[in-house]
Amino acid sequence: MNELLTDMKKYTDECKGQIQELDFEQIKALEKRFDFIIMKGIEENPPSLNPEKQGKRGKNPKTRARNLLDRFIEYKEQILRFLTDLKVPFENNQAERDIRMMKFQQKRSGTFRVIQGAGAFCRIRAYISTIRKNGLPVFEGILAALL
Repeated sequence: MNELLTDMKKYTDECKGQIQELDFEQIKALEKRFDFIIMKGIEENPPSLNPEKQGKRGKNPKTRARNLLDRFIEYKEQILRFLTDLKVPFENNQAERDIRMMKFQQKRSGTFRVIQGAGAFCRIRAYISTIRKNGLPVFEGILAALL
């Protein structure tokens, strides 16, 4: 699966770099490989660790591999969205970077005293993040907003 996802990323990067249209036959072939790997994973990973334990309360536990496989099945459309829509990034690193400062602020000071302070913090961080994404100097962008 790792190799397939890497191939998918390379394909979308090539399409972005060459500013070419997506080849839907290529996308279908990649999706077929994805489905084949999922089917092979289902064969190799049973639904639970101990299926013969009947009569006990609760669900039978699943392996980590099976849990990951179930997520690949359930969220296939979301996982592969980057393949059909070039505006969607392959990873969510930028989203994680955007919320990291908020979590750091909460750890450092415990919490925000009032909701207005949290809102102001979020607006400032969003403005700074937008400036960075547009490749502009942050300090000059803040000065321009204040003047």
